Amino acid sequence: MKISKITVYKVKPRWIFVKVSTNEGIEGWGEMISGTKTETVVAGAYEIGNRFLVGQNPFAIERLFQEMHRSFFRGGPINGTIVSGLEMALWDIKGKALNVPVYELLGGAARDKIKVYSWIGGDRPSEVVEQAQDRVDRGFTAVKMNATEELHYIDSYEKVAEVVERVASIREHFGDALGIGVDFHGRVHKPMAKVLAKALEPYHPMFLEEVVLPENEEHFSEVANAVAVPLATGERLYTRWQFKSILQQGAIDIIQPDVALCGGILETRKIAAMAEAYDIAVAPHAPYGPIALAATLQVDSCTPNVFIQEQSLGIHYNKGFDLLDFVKNKEIFQYKNGFVNLPTKPGLGLEMDEDRVKEIAQEGLVWTNPKWKNYDGTIAEW
Repeated sequence: MKISKITVYKVKPRWIFVKVSTNEGIEGWGEMISGTKTETVVAGAYEIGNRFLVGQNPFAIERLFQEMHRSFFRGGPINGTIVSGLEMALWDIKGKALNVPVYELLGGAARDKIKVYSWIGGDRPSEVVEQAQDRVDRGFTAVKMNATEELHYIDSYEKVAEVVERVASIREHFGDALGIGVDFHGRVHKPMAKVLAKALEPYHPMFLEEVVLPENEEHFSEVANAVAVPLATGERLYTRWQFKSILQQGAIDIIQPDVALCGGILETRKIAAMAEAYDIAVAPHAPYGPIALAATLQVDSCTPNVFIQEQSLGIHYNKGFDLLDFVKNKEIFQYKNGFVNLPTKPGLGLEMDEDRVKEIAQEGLVWTNPKWKNYDGTIAEW
């Protein structure tokens, strides 16, 4: 079997799907991250795919990963997501050819089902109790919300109080039965991160995510020493090499690698194995489209230190579209009592509706990362 063609689709609201075809008719699907550099990612996918994959044996996944990853200037979010999308498509091909789910090729199932959580609140969180109730009614037992809007280096306690009020309202309504993850989203600088984390501690967060930006990772320890709440990070890191210092530092309790950014399925599994050696949990990042989520569920299935999985079933940034709009086998993302079943179909477990993908791809992308400013006009983190 040889790889014969690479096809890339830009799909609303913010998804890049890639199809890797073979000369034996077996096709694999992958997904790349869109946003502010969509055209760059698409061009790079064709450049890397045509240069390193076409004509090659799709089963040689480790070798092809090394070919795509190892250049003089390596890594970064653009190259990372390109390699990730192409790599997960190779696993899809291999699983389909061997008629097994991908996780069976990575050691087999380590669990019976996968716990999931759902987003509430959006970028500027409000009405969170009503949204949390909606998720509970849908069968979720855990939610995650953005903590705050813009925060300056030193900001007001009024804004801190607003965050506390929102989290407290959920905790008071549902009690401790509902897990609540709070995402600082890298919007909070070190001085306010310590204040905000301490203020939220009494409400028993499931975890606090990206309390500072990952490039300021030296401050994770400072926040960790101030509160007895698990800290999480990792959605903006790529390859096991960027996770090394996080694991060695010991301040982070939960890592959140993104299968569509960090290098793909096998790289995510390697990162999780490294974390297991440090007694660190995994909660993979997956707020994108159906292929990335399906690939992530394959990793979850065979990874013992995954404790919960983010999901993006039409209620995150994917407004106007549901993941199931592009999938024929709708049962793959069905949630019950806070869990999703392990996938059972070969490869990634998806039956993609390529006609629908092509139709929506004709309309072009409409989403891009927002730009925020602080009260004084300085650029704020989004």
